[in-house]
Amino acid sequence: MNWAVHQDWMDRAIALAKEAGSAGEVPVGAMVVKGGELIAAAANRKERDHDPTAHAELLALRYASKVLKTWHLGGCALYVTLEPCPMCAGAILHARIGRVFYGVDDPKTGALRSAINLSRSPAAFHRVEVYGGIREQRCLQLIQSWFQLQR
Repeated sequence: MNWAVHQDWMDRAIALAKEAGSAGEVPVGAMVVKGGELIAAAANRKERDHDPTAHAELLALRYASKVLKTWHLGGCALYVTLEPCPMCAGAILHARIGRVFYGVDDPKTGALRSAINLSRSPAAFHRVEVYGGIREQRCLQLIQSWFQLQR
């Protein structure tokens, strides 16, 4: 696996996360990539949209589905700066995403490896390949810095 390519995509997700943080959102960025091409990109917009479901991952999946004109995102990869929560992990499974690359574990609400692993649950109807720790220190510093400023 060409990790340099995945690191480059994560760098782009980090840039989105920084924009979200500057706008008062929890700094999370997400992108859907297929065949080396960016299909959709988004950052958290919960505060801006007054929408509890406006997580970066869900928005990126919605945009990608519109671009590709299908809800079935098999063959796509999702890059996200923070391990997805249960809501986002459920959407990832429903969208049939093939691979998820994320930056930093979320020990409180991570749902693909840390707190729980929905993709390996007996209730899971789809298996997704999950790779954590891509640009981990950059993602961790970004989120920790943002939360320190909020306190």
